[in-house]
Amino acid sequence: MNRPTPSRRSLLGAALAAPAAAVAAPLLTAAPAAAVDGSDGCRLLVDWTAVVPAPGVVPEAAAPLQARVITLAGTEFLQLRGTVTCSFTADAQLGTLPETIRPPKLTRGVCPRNNSQGINALRVEANTQGVLTVFGPQATNKVTWIQLDNFSSVLR
Repeated sequence: MNRPTPSRRSLLGAALAAPAAAVAAPLLTAAPAAAVDGSDGCRLLVDWTAVVPAPGVVPEAAAPLQARVITLAGTEFLQLRGTVTCSFTADAQLGTLPETIRPPKLTRGVCPRNNSQGINALRVEANTQGVLTVFGPQATNKVTWIQLDNFSSVLR
């Protein structure tokens, strides 16, 4: 009499179950993240503070234009968040950082914008006077909104 051979599905299930069981035990007994030394962790230096928008820049009510400074593993980062509507057809000022945040050097990042002609991102720079400037809009490729939640740039 012929013996039935294991199906591919049962072989695959057994192959995946063994590594999962080997990984699960260490994860269940690992120290919680809070128990780890936080000296090189993320620290808040300046909390979320409103950015003063430039004329013609309108922050969305549900996503106001804000900035903060954090340190992560000893490196300071400027972070922005919020969504603005605008009508840029050339490089332009987006706004001014609060007095409590002044980059020690020019810092820049890339942020999403309305997709036009396949272009969906632009450069945002913060200078030492705290002025935020956008680079990339053109008369033939108008920027109508910018989303800043992914802006994170090294300060020091």
